[in-house]
Amino acid sequence: MLIVELLKSFFLGVVEGITEWLPISSTGHLILVDEFIKLKVSTEFMDMYRYVIQLGAILAVLVLFFHKLNPFSPRKTSLQKRQTWNLWALVVLACIPSAAIGLPLNDWMDEHLMTPWVVAAALIVYGVGFLIIEDRRRTPAIRRTSDLTWQIALYIGLFQALSIIPGTSRSGATILGAIILGCARPVAAEFSFFLAIPTMVGVSVLKLGKFFAEKIVAGEALFTGPEAAILAVGFIVSFVVSLLCIRFLMDFVKKHDFKPFGWYRIVLGILVLLFFGIRALMA
Repeated sequence: MLIVELLKSFFLGVVEGITEWLPISSTGHLILVDEFIKLKVSTEFMDMYRYVIQLGAILAVLVLFFHKLNPFSPRKTSLQKRQTWNLWALVVLACIPSAAIGLPLNDWMDEHLMTPWVVAAALIVYGVGFLIIEDRRRTPAIRRTSDLTWQIALYIGLFQALSIIPGTSRSGATILGAIILGCARPVAAEFSFFLAIPTMVGVSVLKLGKFFAEKIVAGEALFTGPEAAILAVGFIVSFVVSLLCIRFLMDFVKKHDFKPFGWYRIVLGILVLLFFGIRALMA
């Protein structure tokens, strides 16, 4: 039976690695996947598992963009090092709105808005948003991350705060906001990846810390051997798939727009509505 659970974890890692970075909502996919593929673990472990595989996805960003994000690189000039520090400052600034708004409301949102109907609505609304914005898009004024200003970064951070609504997609909200604010598609995608580092690491550390603290207080083992294997598979698969997905998206947006993702979101939102609507009628 452990092999079956490991295969499930493998598939969930693939889903996380793809949907975390494409602007198509990981929540929208996981809510459907959860109906068909359920790990035979406790609810507490499953909640912790989701954040562990998120950290695998984040590690992929750090690996792919290590040189660009490393202000101590000996291969960089003094100017490039200052630009790297400035980039990190913009990332931190952009994360303030989501930290101030998202962290206090995160649990409340999960409890009250984590429903198929809210997720489907967010999928469709932002899908339509991508179609409209791409149709009305003008020549971008910001073609490099070094062209980003403090004001633009803060505004992108406000868009990121909207992703606390389930089904919105963190990458979807930030990419859409960046395009509206005049960023070229590659800049929008890249800055969205960078924003994920402190945002997702912060949330994951808080969630994992809460899980570990409760286990320690209760005097229970953190997880069993089979559970550790399930965690390892999900983490590694999420990391590897994220590497491939990020590379794909960066190459894709150099030649194409985000309309395919907009249409995909709309179709997925309709499928979520149909699936749960039919199930409610048959109940």
